[in-house]
Parts: sequence; structure tokens; C-alpha cells
Amino acid sequence: MLELLDEFSNSELSRKLLVKVKEAAQEYIHIHGRKPVFMEVCGSHTMALAETGVKMALKDHVQLISGPGCPVCVTDQKSIDAMIKLADGDNRIICTFGDMVRVPGTEVSLMEAKTQGKDIRIVYSPPDAVRIAEENPDKEVIFLGIGFETTIPVLAVALKAAIDRDVHNFSMWMTTKLVEPILRTLLESQEVSLDGFLLPGHVSIILGKNQYQYLVDEYNIPGVISGFEPVELLGGIYKLIRQLLEGRVEIENDHSSVVTDEGNKPAQLLMETYFKTVDEAWRGIGIIAKSGMDIREEYARFNAKNRFNIEVGEPRKTKCRCGEIIRGLISPEACPLFGKACTPIQPIGPCMVSAEGTCAAHYQYMRED
Repeated sequence: MLELLDEFSNSELSRKLLVKVKEAAQEYIHIHGRKPVFMEVCGSHTMALAETGVKMALKDHVQLISGPGCPVCVTDQKSIDAMIKLADGDNRIICTFGDMVRVPGTEVSLMEAKTQGKDIRIVYSPPDAVRIAEENPDKEVIFLGIGFETTIPVLAVALKAAIDRDVHNFSMWMTTKLVEPILRTLLESQEVSLDGFLLPGHVSIILGKNQYQYLVDEYNIPGVISGFEPVELLGGIYKLIRQLLEGRVEIENDHSSVVTDEGNKPAQLLMETYFKTVDEAWRGIGIIAKSGMDIREEYARFNAKNRFNIEVGEPRKTKCRCGEIIRGLISPEACPLFGKACTPIQPIGPCMVSAEGTCAAHYQYMRED
């Protein structure tokens, strides 16, 4: 695996492949009079394309649009406010991933709540929260469950651990998201015209290549599953352009070292065993039917939404345009707050907070000043 990583990040290979991508893109531009337009679905792709310089190197040849693949960014404001409000109760410990603590709520962020004395802890794995619950039997421990199919199986592992060990003071507040419903929503809205998708490497490990066949059969749009190193990114983009030039519409797996046709069956079974699909609210989009997962009724005692009565009002309105950015309608620079009132030090929207956020990627790696 280390040899593969060395090969995929090889600068000489990257430069040669960059030339091939530009040549293929120019051929497409000559035929169609415009650049090919691809959306990278995954937030990790967004950051990798910016950090490696691939996006800037191709800006005159390929239009790469960041999609709704950052879990923190697509979580709607009401859900964020509800999760922050969970910390208000006595004898509670809130456990979360690192990105969540700095996301602004309508009143405060989790980080600000922590400075006010609330017990908020960053964990690296959901099962760590179960251990914390065992160590603090006199407190309610709540894990904030966000994420796509990459994370949902690990949430199931934590839930299974709590069930097996009969941990009564552990629960999860779920606001997870699924890839297929959001891709269907984007395509059916026709807000953005796309020529193909750079499909997420991490999520595809769980889902498998075959899960994306609906893109071809129902929407006649190609996709390439890609990794995150420069050679992988450029290779995925090149294969998308070749499909367009050759008149093919396929799902190609360019990450076959870890992604199979059928995906990770044990992980899929874990998801189906402990969770059910539910309607879920998305930032800037609204509620999408069956686009998230929540805890099944038989395990309802571990569902923090049942356990705690949390009510929040309407979020305050700001000039933040994260909702349009995650739909691919505008670039971060089009937001009037970007780089001015909204920076990584003092973010206003989640797209500037998350390590997978489009605004954070642009601010760190793509500003031309």
C-alpha cells in the first residue's frame, strides 16, 4: 500500500498526466466550445484538489465544481442549533468529531459552550463515547452522529457496543446523510449542468461501484471513482474526459485497490441492522426524502431525539451563502463574506469551518492575492 501511495503522489507522473488531461480537455473544448464540467462529490476530494494544486492547474481547461460532500457543511442550521442546545442540560457530556465544535450556531458554537463550562469532548471514534459513558455512569453521554456512508457503519458499531454492554446512559443524536438521494436531487433540479461526477473514494469503499449504476441508466451521466493523491485525481478527470470524447457513459472504478463492485457487505449489514432511512434536512436545500438514517425503533432508548426534549427556533439569517456553494451554484469568492467577515479564524458558515469545506479549501490554497 505504501508503494501505491508513493506512486500516486509521484510528481513526474503527475506532470505527465496533467499534460494529457489538458490535451484531452482542449480537444473537448475545440469540439464543444466550452470546458467540460465535473462535480467532485466528496469533501475530501475538494480539499485534495485544492491542496495538490490540481484545481488551479486545470482552471483554464476543466471546470471542477465542489458538491455537497462535506458532512458538517450540509447539516442544516436547525440541526446544528439542536445539537448545541443538548449541552444546556445538567449532567451531560457531549461527544463529537473535531469539526463540529467550531460550527457557529444561532447563539453560540459548541466551542463557546465549552468555554462556558459545558462538558464537550472531541473523540476520534464513536465507540470512544461509549467508553466515556461507562466511565461516567452518573452522566448522560450523547454522541453527535453526522456523516455519510463512510461514517454510518462506525456509528452502528458504537450503538452495537452500547447495546451489548448494556450502557444505559449513552445515546446518539443522528443527522446523517446518504449520497444517492442528494445526487438524484441535484440532477433532477437541473440547477447546474454537469458532464460527469468524480465519485467519492471513501464512501465507495462502503457502497461499491455498482451502487452508482443509476447515474448511467437513469440520468445518462458518467462517473469515475477516484482516490485522493495527485495521480489518482488527474487519472479520474482524464477518464471522465475520455468518456465524453468517445461517447461512452459508464461508471469506472479508478480506486480498485480499495473499492470493489459490491462494496463492504458487513458494513452495509451493520447499517441495515441498526438504522432505518428517514427524511433529512439539508442546508440550503431543505428536506430530501429518505436521504438520511436514524436509529431503528427497537433501539429507541439510544436515540437522543427521543430521550431529550429539544426545541429550537428559526435560525438567524446571515449573508452566508454556504447553501448555494454546496449545491455548486457559486464559488466561495461569490459570497460577500468570504475572506472578509468569514475566515478560518472567525467563520460564519460551516463551509469555512470544516476540513472538507469548500470555503476552507479555497481560502487556504486557491486565493490569487
